[in-house]
Amino acid sequence: MKVAIVGVSGAVGQEFLRILETRNLPIDELVLFGSPRSAGTTYTFRGQELTVKLLQHNDDFKGIDFALTSAGASTSREFAETITKHGTIMIDNSSAFRMDEDVPLVVPEVNAADAKNAPRRIIANPNCTTIQMVVALQAIEQLSHIERVHVSTYQSASGAGATAMAELEQQYAELVEGKEPTVEKFAFQLAYNVIPHIDVFTENDYTKEEMKMFHETRKIMHSDIRVSATCVRVPVMRAHSESVWVETERPISVEEAREAFAAAMGVVVMDNPAEKQYPMPLFLAGCDPVYVGRIRKDLTSERGLSFWCVSDQIRKGAALNAVQILESLL
Repeated sequence: MKVAIVGVSGAVGQEFLRILETRNLPIDELVLFGSPRSAGTTYTFRGQELTVKLLQHNDDFKGIDFALTSAGASTSREFAETITKHGTIMIDNSSAFRMDEDVPLVVPEVNAADAKNAPRRIIANPNCTTIQMVVALQAIEQLSHIERVHVSTYQSASGAGATAMAELEQQYAELVEGKEPTVEKFAFQLAYNVIPHIDVFTENDYTKEEMKMFHETRKIMHSDIRVSATCVRVPVMRAHSESVWVETERPISVEEAREAFAAAMGVVVMDNPAEKQYPMPLFLAGCDPVYVGRIRKDLTSERGLSFWCVSDQIRKGAALNAVQILESLL
């Protein structure tokens, strides 16, 4: 089996390398692609030194079975035909194709079978906030259909890439030294702050990030579920958190919900408030599962349930989910 990584020098590309190193995948050859800036760089994979090739419109993808792409939406759109024309399956981490009707949008714990119907040989990886939420929601959906969801996200700097993580570190260092903090990646200083604004605002005053959670959830779950989201950037380095409220067709007890979460694929329950046990990004960065805690009945609706979930944005929210799609196809 021959696999390619496109955009290997980015935060997600680097995570692809780390995950493929540890997963038991029968990879005979790994090919790395990047921009003119990263072409020629070398990385080690399973004891071999690999050189990054320049991504260009040629026949370099001939013979490659799967391409894990994370180089941005514009690059994905430009190179999709080049990548797939010889039969390569493109598992794309950008937003380029997520809502295209003929491109499956896949979270393996929820809709793995959708990946088998990819007429354009493109499979889309959902947005990070959507991925961790639907993994948790699927457990509840098995008990009773979810009619609506209210969610507030607490999204780490990692969601905006490696440069954003570096900027947050730089801001704290500058502020300690009494300097004016560098603000380039975000609209405002993120250190010691929270910013209720991720992506651009749309006509209804929700941001694109918030609308992604609405539309992507419905597509992945094949559901009429309604999602109202408020997405917030917080000064955390890595791993996103979400406060989720769901309303189901029938009332679900906390005990039912906890059992369903505990049995769900990809979910770890961490829910013992008396012992101060609940998911926190500080301790869960670098981990694979979606962690769920603070499970409780809603006080305003008999059919309402609230919970808190945390997951690593670069792993399950991006690279790991793409690799799991590849595994599900194998």
